[in-house]
Amino acid sequence: MTGRVFLDYVDPWINWDWLGAHVAYVLGAFGQHLELTLIAVVSGLVIAIPLGVAAQHYPSLRIPVLGGFGTFYTIPSLALFALLVPYTGIDTLTTAEIPLVGYNVLIILRNVVVGLDAVPPDVLDAADGMGYRPLARLLQVQLPLALPSIFAGLRVATVSTIGLVTITAVIGLGGFGQLINQGLQESFHSPLVVATVLTIALALVADLSLAVGQRAALPWARQA
Repeated sequence: MTGRVFLDYVDPWINWDWLGAHVAYVLGAFGQHLELTLIAVVSGLVIAIPLGVAAQHYPSLRIPVLGGFGTFYTIPSLALFALLVPYTGIDTLTTAEIPLVGYNVLIILRNVVVGLDAVPPDVLDAADGMGYRPLARLLQVQLPLALPSIFAGLRVATVSTIGLVTITAVIGLGGFGQLINQGLQESFHSPLVVATVLTIALALVADLSLAVGQRAALPWARQA
């Protein structure tokens, strides 16, 4: 009889009673997921833009810089965590962010270089003829024209980071990754489904927000 009762039990995809009792826990996971993502994306952008400018301006730097971060990108995140934990500790922001930032730098860096390469030479000649100094030309001509490519890289980096953050659950962080891990360990659908849906929703909202920001930052592209 006991066996039949056990076999008759069905774990719903979402147990609303569980969700109602764990709203604070889910919101805490959301906050941590958002924090890890923002730190990784902003740090990657801050590092990638000057590196991309340098790599585009000095061709001899292009292969070492892109190759170095390309090699870093091939290292699995779990292996990086294992290498970092003895030095940066487990369950620390530093351990989580080093792989996330490194992965972001390559994605954004490539797009910075591509965007700057795509600036037409006649535009640069015109800027020189108008008396622009190199720094002013970079800030007022080259980078604005490279913004579509940079935004494209930023959008890819942001969406991929939102997914990658879940992996940091293996070191005690991870935001929604902890809920996914809990659902897998306990064979319980609710935290797994809730975390998966919210991760996808966060990625969609972030991508849409960046698309809106791109339209606002590039009025000439919108008019075209």
